[in-house]
Parts: sequence; C-alpha cells; structure tokens
Amino acid sequence: MAAPEAWRARSCWFCEVAAATTMEATSREAAPAKSSASGPSAPPALFELCGRAVSAHMGVLESGVWALPGPILQSILPLLNIYYLERIEETALKKGLSTQAIWRRLWDELMKTRPSSLESVTCWRAKFMEAFFSHVLRGTIDVSSDRRLCDQRFSPLLHSSRHVRQLTICNMLQGATELVAEPNRRVLETLASSLHTLKFRHLLFSDVAAQQSLRQLLHQLIHHGAVSQVSLYSWPVPESALFILILTMSAGFWQPGPGGPPCRLCGEASRGRAPSREEGSLLLGSRRPRRDAAERCAAALMATRRKSEAKQMLRAAPATRVTRRSTQESLTAGGTEPKKELHPPATSEAPGTKRPPTAPAATSSASASSSTSSSKRAPASSAPQPKPLKRFKRAAGKKGARTRQGSGAESEDLYDFVFIVAGEKEDGEEMEIGEVACGALDGSDPSCLGLPALEASQRFRSISTLELFTVPLSTEAALTLCHLLSSWVSLESLTLSYNGLGSNIFRLLDSLRALSGQAGCRLRALHLSDLFSPLPILELTRAIVRALPLLRVLSIRVDHPSQRENPAVPGNAGPPSHIIGDEEIPENCLEQLEMGFPRGAQPAPLLCSVLKASGSLQQLSLDSATFASPQDFGLVLQTLKEYNLALKRLSFHDMNLADCQGEVLFLLQNLTLQEITFSFCRLFEKRPAQFLPEMVAAMKGNSTLKGLRLPGNRLGNAGLLALADVFSEDSSSSLCQLDISSNCIKPDGLLEFAKRLERWGRGAFGHLRLFQNWLDQDAVTAREAIRRLRATCHVVSDSWDSSQAFADYVSTM
Repeated sequence: MAAPEAWRARSCWFCEVAAATTMEATSREAAPAKSSASGPSAPPALFELCGRAVSAHMGVLESGVWALPGPILQSILPLLNIYYLERIEETALKKGLSTQAIWRRLWDELMKTRPSSLESVTCWRAKFMEAFFSHVLRGTIDVSSDRRLCDQRFSPLLHSSRHVRQLTICNMLQGATELVAEPNRRVLETLASSLHTLKFRHLLFSDVAAQQSLRQLLHQLIHHGAVSQVSLYSWPVPESALFILILTMSAGFWQPGPGGPPCRLCGEASRGRAPSREEGSLLLGSRRPRRDAAERCAAALMATRRKSEAKQMLRAAPATRVTRRSTQESLTAGGTEPKKELHPPATSEAPGTKRPPTAPAATSSASASSSTSSSKRAPASSAPQPKPLKRFKRAAGKKGARTRQGSGAESEDLYDFVFIVAGEKEDGEEMEIGEVACGALDGSDPSCLGLPALEASQRFRSISTLELFTVPLSTEAALTLCHLLSSWVSLESLTLSYNGLGSNIFRLLDSLRALSGQAGCRLRALHLSDLFSPLPILELTRAIVRALPLLRVLSIRVDHPSQRENPAVPGNAGPPSHIIGDEEIPENCLEQLEMGFPRGAQPAPLLCSVLKASGSLQQLSLDSATFASPQDFGLVLQTLKEYNLALKRLSFHDMNLADCQGEVLFLLQNLTLQEITFSFCRLFEKRPAQFLPEMVAAMKGNSTLKGLRLPGNRLGNAGLLALADVFSEDSSSSLCQLDISSNCIKPDGLLEFAKRLERWGRGAFGHLRLFQNWLDQDAVTAREAIRRLRATCHVVSDSWDSSQAFADYVSTM
C-alpha cells in the first residue's frame, strides 16, 4: 500500500504546485483568443497548462519533478527546454522513459537539416547537443529566438560541451579565440576531456592573433586533452605557417608563441621558459626569416609577378642577368620593404666566361607544377628549400665553373624565402641554382633536408590519426610532414588524399621507413591517393610494403599513369635505388589491401609479388585494374589461391572481365572466400546463355560463399531468373546477401523471381539490394514483387527514375 500512497501524494503535489500558475497561464492564452480574427480555438487541456507552468518554474520545482511518477513525467518531458531535458535524462531512463523521439523532433524543428542516409544515429540527444554547441560557437543560431533554447540559468556552451566528440573549425579559425578566452575556461576544460576528433575545413589566411589562439587551443585539446584525430579538408592554398603549426602541435611538439600567455597546465618549468622561435623557424632552420601575414601576401604576389617578368625577359633579352640587387629594387618598387639590404654574394669567374641568363622560379607552393617544364632546361631542382645557396655542375672538370666564396654571404631577407635565381647556359657548361632541397634524395637522414632536430621543443601527447584531404603540399610543407613522421611513433593511421606529392613521395617513403625502425611504432593503416605519381602504382605499393612491414591496412589509388620521362630526381635517371629494387618483398602483416589503378595494362608479376608476401591478407579490392591478357588475370587468381589462404573478401570494380569467364568460375569455386564483388565488370556481355548456367552451377556447389555483389553487370530479367536457381532445393549454397543493383531488372522479372523463391521455400536468406533498376516502369507490379520478397528476405530499394537516367546516359554518348 506504500507505493500507491506515494504515487497519489506526488500527483496531488503536482496539481497543487501548478494550480497557482494555471490561472495566470489561462488568462495569458485566453486574451489573444478573444481578439483573434479566425475565431476561438480549443482551449488547452488542464494537464497541459499545468505542465507548461511546471516547465516555466523548473528552477524551483526541479527536484520535485524528478520524483514524479513515470506517466506524469512522460507528459512533461516534451514541455521542458533543452537544458532541463538533458539534466532529467538519467531519471527518465530509470523510470523506463526515452527522450530520443523528443530530441529527434527538436533536431527537425531547430536544426532543419536531414542527417546523411549513411549515418546511423544512435543517440539524438548527443547529436543535437553537439550541433547546438557548434552553432552557438560560430554565432549561427540565436538562442533567444526560441524558449526551448533560452534559459538564463545555463550557459549554452558549457552545458552542451560535454556531448561534443567532434569539433569543426572553418574559414578564418572562427571560434578558436572564443574558446581560449578566460570566461570559457570551464568550456575548454570540458572539451579537453570529451573531444576526440578535430576537423579543419576550407581554411583561409588568418592573422597572428587567431593563430596564437589556435596554438593555445591545440595545446589544451591535444597535449592536455583527449583529441586523437586531426583532419584537414579542402585547403586549396595552405598557409605555410598555419599548416606547420597544426602539424607540429598534432605531433606533440610545443613551444609558446611570442608574447603568448604561459600554460598553467605545463607547470613551473614551462612558465619560466622564454619562447625563442616559432615552430616554422624551429623546423625549417634559423636562416629562414620570420614573416607576418602582410609579408606572406606580398611574397606570394611578387612571386607571381617575377615569374611572368622572367619569362618576358628571357624572350626579349636571353643574355640579361637577373641579379639579387635588381630583385631588391623590384621588391622596393613593388611596395615590399626587405628587412635587410641585399648584397650579392661574391663570385669568381674564369676569364672570358659569360654569365648565363637567369629566371626566378615560383614559390614552393608552385614548385611541383613547374618542375616538369624546368627539368628539361636544368638538371637540378628549382624548388625553394631551407638550404644555403649552392652551385651544382653538370659534369666535374668543366671549364668556366664558378663557386661560392664561403657561406657568410647568406642573408635572411625576403628574397631567400621566396625567390630562386637560377642561371643556365644553353651550351650546357654549368648551372647555378638558388635554395635547393636535399640534393640526391637518397634520403636516409632527415637532417639532409635542412631541418634541425626537434628535441629543442617540449614533447607532449600526440594524436594517433592524421588525415589530409585535398590539401596541396608544397615542398616546404612536405619536408615538414616527412620530418615529423620519422619520429611520430604514436601515429596509427595516416591518410594523404590528393595532396600533389609528386617527387616528394620519395621523402615520404624514407620517413616511413625511418618511422618503422623506431621502437614502439604503431602505424598500422595508410591511405594514399593522388592524381599522379612518379612511380607506377605497383612499384609504389612494393616500396610501401617494404618500408612498413607491420602495416595492416593499405589503400592506394593513382588516377593517372606515371610518366617515366619526368625523372623524380632532376639529373638522375630514375628514383633512388634503395626505394626501387628487384629483391623479394619480405613477409608482411598486411590484412587489407585496396588498390585503384590508372588506365593501362598492369604487370601481373609485380602484383603477384605483393600478394605472395602478404600471407595474412583477408581482404583485397582491385579498382579499374587492367591486365594484358586473361592469362595474367588467371595468374593473379592462382597466386591468391596458393599464397593467400586467409583471404575472405575479394572485390573487383570497373574491370572488363567479359573475356575472363573461366577465371570468374575459378573464383566462384574457391571454398575459402566468403564474399565476392563484381561491380561494373561486364560479366554477361559475352556468351550469357552459356555462362549463366555454369556460374549458377559453381555457386550451388559452394557452401562457404555468404555474399555475392553483382551491381552494374546488365543481368536483366533472364539473368535474374537464372540466378534464382541458386536457392533451389538441390543447392548446397549458403548465400545470404545478394546485390543486383543497376542490372536493368524490370518489375515482371522481379515478381517472377519472388514467386520462385516462395515456391522453393528457402526461408529468409538475408539481404537483397535492388538500387537503380527499372522498377518504375510498372509501380504496381514492383510493389507486389517487393511485398512477396520481404517475406523471404530484407529488401533495400529506392525510387529511381530510369527514364531520366537513360536520358543522361544518351547525352554523354
């Protein structure tokens, strides 16, 4: 009897508390109703009025509301603002109540965006609060515009910060300054323990104050926090100082910025340490001058200007010498004041030697694109690097060679940072270059890149996942990344996607090899994709596997074939010998290999050598691979059968297998594979009447195959009905997942397929995917077919307009 009495007492308390405010709420809502032109509306129920009154006075009644019985509390929950709704979550769960539907409705009404179809939302409360935090931080939502978001007793940022697992910083680092401000100290402390992923999108040039705020933010979130992943997206023109700052902080290196406040979490040692240099000068050498945002903009503009001027000068007066003094005068005339007076270094020449014409190259961000054209003229790199000025000869003993007299003439001016003065003789006698990178790229030691040791900085906690998507890497940025990678032992996953590495891929391989030799190296996943590569993709794969024998996941894609006529190292015949070799690949730990090939036939023996060394391989995916003959493809499949006994998943995409039907049957008879994908492989383009029965017979005898994916193979109604025989009574197949998307299947064929499954009575066999088929030609028949299929399996389909798709296809023919 005690429980019912308590329940009755709580109910009476609820009514008593609400009674005092019910009259006021009723009068407030009745007044507008009388003056409404549309006529009187139905008055709110008494219970709803009481709930609104309680919601408006939660600051006083909160503890009493928590103790209300479940049925009453369930009616009050939708009336609470987001702060009390979040606070009452634990109590509601104890009473068997769920707030997920309420949070979903709040998302639809306030955020007004639809989550991605690929996203599976497990907790709408966390998703809403995380998005709410980002909107408040950027100022894109007005909390005073809705009573559910506004409450003077709560701080929106602080209350929602503990739900933030992923934070995105965009454009000009909006939000970084606000987070490090003193009023938001508790917000930042909460983020340090809750935030796991930090993303940067569409960054623009930022000022010194914003970078200083970002420095403090990264120090708190990474070095003293729980951030384990940093991702950069779509940064077409990366700012070197900002990019290096993000990289060095992510790698765990920390040095307070000039004039920045000391970190209270680092202890007295950090407080007493005077900052000496920025991360940029720390990594790239002391000879490189420090520049502010104005100087960087001026440098970029002048680089473009000088490049066009140089081309005109070469055409007009080939014998003209562009000196450093003339460069200084041009800079001064253009409005950029050098820090020091520029003095040309002393040179010695043989009598009668003619000075060659020179042409300034672009900055490091453009050096990769200009190296192709300049390599035909000069057998030396013209990319700006943190090295003293050097002189390279084409051949030892050439007459008229000039040499620098000492290194004391090196200056720390804007010229040294931006421009390269390169001279060449058309008769091929000699070559003078400005700042150059590591000469031969034999690559062994990061010090050869002109980068000093990093031990001068304090070392803190570092991230484990680094992702760079569409962030072009200049030579300067690539050198910094490679130098950091060589000792980044905590890094577990690295993604470099469309970064324009070019010949810097060799430096990357050297750094990865050095990292692999470090004790405690944890790098297990590498994702690499780019438009071009100086190495063919299979040779690049062999080099990566040799450099990282403990790698578990490797995904590599090159969109266009490599061009051997453009040597990776100017003046050399090819890549360094220690990277490309004919020796066998040692046994590795690779479990997942994904390769996207450019056009052109691939040498099957090279791929087989990688597969033979990957005895632990469980998943292989080949995209757009082309082989010289079906025999080469058969050689690859035979290698898989003999050396990759642990292989479970095999995928082929965008490959012409119309002439490889015998090899396809060989695969379907493999009793170790559990999932096979033939995506847009033109399987049934030739001899479909003979090949389909052979394929079905092979599948009926395979009891280990669980999934078969055949999207985009023009299966048609006839092929679908033939495939239905796999599920017949005399079949030993255990197939439970079938993907027949984009196969020109019509509603009548799908209905007949469903009837055959019903007749054989196989029961539910799993999932059936039907995307982008011609089911819109007869909607009634299609609905009937899907209804019958859902009694047998889980069907996933879509509403696809086949007529529009056909029009698009014809328009591109």
